[in-house]
Amino acid sequence: MSARTWKGRSSPGWRRGGQSLPCKSDERSAWRCEFPILDQEVNGKPLVYLDSAASSQKPRVVLDTMDFYYRMDNANVHRGVHALGQRSTEAYDNARAVVAKHLNAVHTDEIVFTKGCTEAVNLVAASWGQANLKPGDVVLCSMAEHHANLVPWQLAAEKTGATVKPVPIHDDGQLDWDAYLALLNENPVKMVAIKHVCNTLGTVYPVKEVVSEAHRVGALVTVDGAQAVPHRPVDVQDIGADFYILAGHKAFGPMGVGALYGRLPLLRAMPPYQGGGDMIRTVSFDGTTFREPPNRFEAGTPNVAGVVGLAAALEWLASQDFDRIEVHEQDLLASATEALEEIPGVRVLGKSPGKASVISFVTDFAHPHDIATILDSEGVAVRAGHHCCMPLMGRLRVPATVRASFAMYNDNKDKEVLIQAVAKARRIFS
Repeated sequence: MSARTWKGRSSPGWRRGGQSLPCKSDERSAWRCEFPILDQEVNGKPLVYLDSAASSQKPRVVLDTMDFYYRMDNANVHRGVHALGQRSTEAYDNARAVVAKHLNAVHTDEIVFTKGCTEAVNLVAASWGQANLKPGDVVLCSMAEHHANLVPWQLAAEKTGATVKPVPIHDDGQLDWDAYLALLNENPVKMVAIKHVCNTLGTVYPVKEVVSEAHRVGALVTVDGAQAVPHRPVDVQDIGADFYILAGHKAFGPMGVGALYGRLPLLRAMPPYQGGGDMIRTVSFDGTTFREPPNRFEAGTPNVAGVVGLAAALEWLASQDFDRIEVHEQDLLASATEALEEIPGVRVLGKSPGKASVISFVTDFAHPHDIATILDSEGVAVRAGHHCCMPLMGRLRVPATVRASFAMYNDNKDKEVLIQAVAKARRIFS
């Protein structure tokens, strides 16, 4: 399915107030030109968006596709026999195939649409977890996990009598491999929850090896792929993950939509997560029967426009040169890290080899929130806080960090403005 076309009808370009937005970034980056939101000023300064780890911006094709869907095809799915209902259903079902292809899933039915990563993990923890965990069982979560891949397991453990144990990490953010193996060998581990790429430090975890060792002792693995999908190809068959999750808004798609990949035998054995329309086969007061996955886990009217936008984002992303993206982002990461460390009082955290394009830093002259406020006054958008990783903050012995995250649409000019803004913050607070 073309991201711009259904039934042979092409969508027009994205417009605001009836006027096409001109691209003013030709001299900077072809990637940047795909993202209209970047051509604006904030506080009288050109926008420098360095918060893509929190939420990425959206290329024109995603905006076009969602606009076209709402203007031309908007209708509920899997219900009406009328033309709009059929077109909407076709777009929704085609989107599932796009996600399956992007992750290299074996079956399209292994893709469940969710509101995002948080709901996806909650689905697995509530459905698989409560059906399979029992008193004495152990769930392992890395100490760097996002709360969304930790708290749902804690809730499941409270209801089942299982225990959640942390897997230690080293000072640079890398997994303590010896500790991981010891935990696997010394405990009745049933599930390992780990992120593919750390949202706070950028650490890339050896998920394929993590999965292999977990499977050796009979444990399953849930991989949080929110920060991996926007930056690198993901092959769930090669990784061997039992569950893999992604968020649309991290991967250049819309907010409020995500996807869960689950191996089909596992999904088929899992009870429903929520009840309602479209997930049932038959309903009576004598009992209800349920549909096969993925429908079993998609109760109610779905976010069809979001799903269609997610598919457009992944198709667009798949058309890009990932090797070129990696070189571009790694160049920005290396030069920005070096420049930040030349500013007296700045300390960059988590400098593991091969990390993704995320920089977390602290200073000895101001709190991270104060730094972020000064940066915002210069048009620079970063995140300050614990980044939904409070256990990691405790491990690093800091209350919060400033996080600058680079995407393909950033360039050297963005990096230079960041460095100048941090240097200005030092002058203000010193």
